[in-house]
Amino acid sequence: MTLVYQAPTEDYAFLMRHVFGVEDAAEHEEILAAAARFFEQEIAPTNAAGDAAGCRFENGKVRVPEIFHPLFAAVRKAEWNKTADETGLPSTVHIAVKEFFSASNMALGLYFSLTSGARAVIERTGEAWMKTHITPRMSSAEWCGTMCLTEPHCGTDLRQMKTRATPLDDGSYAITGTKIFITGGDQDLTENIIHLVLAKLPDEDGNYHNDISTVALFLVPKVKVDPQTGATGTHNSMSTGGIESKMGIKGSATCVLNFDGAIGYRLGASRTTNEKGQSSKGANMSGMFDMMNNARLGTGLQGIALTERALQNTLAYAQERISGKALDPADQSSAVADPIISHPDIRRILLGMASFTEGARVLASWVSRLLNDEDNSGIENPAMVGALLTPVIKAYLSDRAFESLNAGLQVWGGHGFIADNGIEQLVRDSKILQLYEGANGVQAYDLIARKLKLAGGKPFQSLCSEMRAEAERNIGTDELALYSDHLNLSVDLIEQAANHLSSGETASAYDPAGAAYDFLTMFGTTAIAFMWLRSARAALAGKDKDLSQEFVQRKLVLARYWFERELPKTEMLSKLVHLPAHGLMELPAQAL
Repeated sequence: MTLVYQAPTEDYAFLMRHVFGVEDAAEHEEILAAAARFFEQEIAPTNAAGDAAGCRFENGKVRVPEIFHPLFAAVRKAEWNKTADETGLPSTVHIAVKEFFSASNMALGLYFSLTSGARAVIERTGEAWMKTHITPRMSSAEWCGTMCLTEPHCGTDLRQMKTRATPLDDGSYAITGTKIFITGGDQDLTENIIHLVLAKLPDEDGNYHNDISTVALFLVPKVKVDPQTGATGTHNSMSTGGIESKMGIKGSATCVLNFDGAIGYRLGASRTTNEKGQSSKGANMSGMFDMMNNARLGTGLQGIALTERALQNTLAYAQERISGKALDPADQSSAVADPIISHPDIRRILLGMASFTEGARVLASWVSRLLNDEDNSGIENPAMVGALLTPVIKAYLSDRAFESLNAGLQVWGGHGFIADNGIEQLVRDSKILQLYEGANGVQAYDLIARKLKLAGGKPFQSLCSEMRAEAERNIGTDELALYSDHLNLSVDLIEQAANHLSSGETASAYDPAGAAYDFLTMFGTTAIAFMWLRSARAALAGKDKDLSQEFVQRKLVLARYWFERELPKTEMLSKLVHLPAHGLMELPAQAL
């Protein structure tokens, strides 16, 4: 069975017209309709085939699924790989297209999304010749790009990196080391791949140290590029050591890359350098962080996309599969059994999936608007509020997506566990979302240790103020007044929790880290409640305009689900945040 997919264009039209007030929404909706037709008809039917074929490693080279070649060319021709800054379109349109792509074939989409992220970094931090000879070829997807961070012995802790950059007389560097888990690290779709590689710089004596300030970002092409003419030359001094045999996204090549003195060029170098090109004030890695933040937003969006596709098919199955009789005689049919959607537990699962997906879609779209300076709400520190919410988008949305997909599989019973029906592939593919771009526990610690403290805590204060303002806007609305009270309570709880974690008065140095994951979860739950209140208000306002009664009712029911069955969990999570870490740490490691 091939899973069907219908792009949620109606929901994005609602966001543009009613929630965000995007100008020229009607024109943008036409673009989304064209994107929907393309991804529904051309890309979505290929997801299972790409998974079944997977990638192959032959004679030192990677072969992607054959079916990907015409698809890659079709995407390039239609230019659906272009980002908002390349097209001039609002970020909401770009977010929508990325969701459509991920839901249709996430493995194929990864070749494009990493390229877009790498291109943006080079545009911001690269030299003029790179913007002339390299980024245009990445924009057209003539060349692809990657991000090379993880090594066999370390991932997040960059101090342990062993990859080194040796300065050369012409201003370039010789990059030596091994990187693993590199998405799209090699493939046969393009003739060249532009790798963004993290490596350490030596001190003035040529020695390398376990110091984060020595880590810098380098552009390392698979095939050498002449900085003067842009002409490609010989193969750079690097090789593919193999590809990983993985749980999911099997059509995406995850590679081991060996750099053996490969020629690279530093990105984002400090203005203060010595004659060897070494920074006297530490390496500037802002480009890497930009790319990682972009990828983290994309990761949350991938979770939304996979859950949307699973929900559509699970809902159809629940309406067709008959088992048992409805408990209310009024809802019983004359058949021997009724569709399983008549059972409350099935409704719980389906409503949970829908309420998460549509609420998270608003949150991801809003954060993208904040980061792209498009928000018109008047919130203070918009870009920093977007940065504050980035770990929430990555970790909370990917966690909830995996939970939702597992719950959806439960509706199918044994038919979901077998490969024939396609749901298990979505579950497998979604697991990586919790792991790559920084595992979710790391994201949680980043939230409490760094993001809450941005600009002295002002972005967090701005967000809390905006959530309270949204609650205030709905106090006098009969349908939403109670939700306003609930949102205010949750905002109080996350403020109290944040103050507790940042006070420095905890009993143990382990306490904040021990509470970080629970804090992120309550923060994410509250953020989606905020988006649901805003969406419900917009739906009610559009009821007598261009929104149908059925559409408005759906939004109100899904908002109610979140406020009644998800938001109350913040009270329990608040108690966990205030627990000391002693219960986590008292048992000796060897006794576990």
